[in-house]
Amino acid sequence: MKTYQLKWEQSMPISLDKAWDFFSSPLNLGKITPAEMNFVVTSSYTDQTVMYPGMLITYKVSPLMGIKLDWVTEITHVKDKEYFIDEQRFGPYALWHHEHHFKEINGGVHMTDLLTYAIGYGPIGSIANSALVAKKVNDIFKYREKAVIELFGPYYNKEA
Repeated sequence: MKTYQLKWEQSMPISLDKAWDFFSSPLNLGKITPAEMNFVVTSSYTDQTVMYPGMLITYKVSPLMGIKLDWVTEITHVKDKEYFIDEQRFGPYALWHHEHHFKEINGGVHMTDLLTYAIGYGPIGSIANSALVAKKVNDIFKYREKAVIELFGPYYNKEA
C-alpha cells in the first residue's frame, strides 16, 4: 500500500492554552473545514469535553462530489498542550494518521500538522491520489489556514 505524507505549518497570535482548547475540541473542526464538505460531528460531545486517548469521534462528511460518508477517528495519543494524534478507524482512506503539534513561540503558537494517508486500491488508488485526492487534501488545509487567520488574526513575528 502506497502512503503519502503532507506537512503544514502555521503560526497564530494566541496563547498555547487558547490554541490547545480550540484545536483539541472536535466541535471546532467544522469551523475550519470548507462548507462544501458538509462536515458534521455526530458524536455527542460538548465544548466541555476534554480530549483523551481512546476517544472516538464520529462525523458525516462529503469529501468528493457530494457523496456523504461516515467517518470515525480515534484519538490515539495526547500530550497536553504539545500534541495529539487522530487515526481513522472507519472512513474513506485505507490509512489516516494525523499528528497535531503545538509549540509556544514569541507572541503566539506554532502549529504543525503532519498527515500520513493511503488510498488503497493499488494503481487505481495512486491515480486517484494524483488526479484528485492530494489536491483536495491540500485545498482543505489551505482553507484551514485562512479560517485560522480569520478566527485568530495573522501572526507577526515580533522579533523581526
